[in-house]
Amino acid sequence: MLVSVVVIFYVVYRDTGTELRAQIDRDVAGDTGQLAQTLRPHAGQSATQIAATMRRYVQAQPYVSTSTLLFVLVPGASAAFNHPEIVAGPILDDGETAAQQAVEHQSARRLLVPDLGYTDLAVPDIGSMRILERAVRVGGLRVVVGAGEPLETVERAQNGVARTFVLAGVLTFALALLASYLAGARVSAPLRRMASVATRVDAGELEPRMHAPAGAGEVRTLAEAFNNMLDRLTTELKGQREFIADASHELRTPITVIRGQLEVLAAEENPSAADVRRAEQHVQREITRISRLIDDLLLLAQAEHRDFLRPEPIELQKFVEQLWDGISLTAERRFELGSVPQGTLYADPDRLAQALRNLARNAIGQTADDAGLVGLEVDEPAPGRIRFVVIDDGPGIPPAERERVFERFHRTDPARSRDRGGAGLGLAIVRAIAEAHQGVVRAVEPPPGVAGARVELILPGFQPSRAPRRASRAPVL
Repeated sequence: MLVSVVVIFYVVYRDTGTELRAQIDRDVAGDTGQLAQTLRPHAGQSATQIAATMRRYVQAQPYVSTSTLLFVLVPGASAAFNHPEIVAGPILDDGETAAQQAVEHQSARRLLVPDLGYTDLAVPDIGSMRILERAVRVGGLRVVVGAGEPLETVERAQNGVARTFVLAGVLTFALALLASYLAGARVSAPLRRMASVATRVDAGELEPRMHAPAGAGEVRTLAEAFNNMLDRLTTELKGQREFIADASHELRTPITVIRGQLEVLAAEENPSAADVRRAEQHVQREITRISRLIDDLLLLAQAEHRDFLRPEPIELQKFVEQLWDGISLTAERRFELGSVPQGTLYADPDRLAQALRNLARNAIGQTADDAGLVGLEVDEPAPGRIRFVVIDDGPGIPPAERERVFERFHRTDPARSRDRGGAGLGLAIVRAIAEAHQGVVRAVEPPPGVAGARVELILPGFQPSRAPRRASRAPVL
């Protein structure tokens, strides 16, 4: 604002002076033109006669502070001025010494030397004047006529502009400073509170939240975004703590078993071969469990990497049939596979197979031996998408648990043994694979009158073929 005021002041100050000087130039040009017109009828007269005539003419218009200085310089004759005191004899002004008067007369005598055109000249007792001198041919004489006006009006106007701008500028700048301070205090106060909250969060506290001021604005948006970030961070840290606690618990159990078996063997001086084999079987089983848990944890950690998937076109019908044939050999159940749409699915075949195996393994764990039903249905719920539905006739998933079953280390029945139920990472891995494919996995309500669980895995990237579908396969028993 200060720079803007200075620029505006400079422009107005210059324009005011330029406009007034231009007006003075027009005035003195008109006066010199009038003097030239007065001289022309006197062509043929002597220099003395012309000088006397012009002296009477200009002295008939005596100079005052609001009028114009007129003068005529005739070669060979005395100059004619309507303010003769400025070049006259040594008449002392009140308050001036003879030396001061002499200096002024010396400066005034510059008017007696022709200087054609516009000039600015300091004239004694008048001040700075705008002078215009023109040469006029009168018969055989070259007469110089001149007129001048004081520049005091220009100085007064410019000084008035300066005073006005100083007063208005100081007042405006003071008001601007006050308004800026109030606005800055209003904005910075919540920012300081937010900085205080951020400092506490940086120190390890996740409970404080930023107060969002009323109304819309950037500060409110920032506060809400920061609070949302803190909520998400709190949730993530809570999940990490639970994950670490659950992983530690899952690892502690097999380690405890291994330690117990080793302590049993160490307590016997000569353990029998049967005891050694029994201990070996227990240790191998727990080591296998630890290895499987570590592999699952590594897989979940890799799910956030960009190279987690290596997608390629998959011939869907052949892929599903071969996968389901392999799954049906892993347990004694009633395995059923519905019709599979013909087409190509763009996905990672290894990760997709792993997800479907985990869903089938979960269904196997929920059903009874021999008579339990484990089925797979594949259809196209929308153009470009494919849906895998794994069903079973087990106890089903309670509605309150249908979202939580995909959390890490979560079991719907905590009493189930780890030998049958695993560590609770299978469905979490399925969700990680689905999300990596930009898909979704969910547990849904089975149709009315149908018992068991129903889990859907929906993926994009399916391109159906025009060939007719093959007939449904018979159940694999």
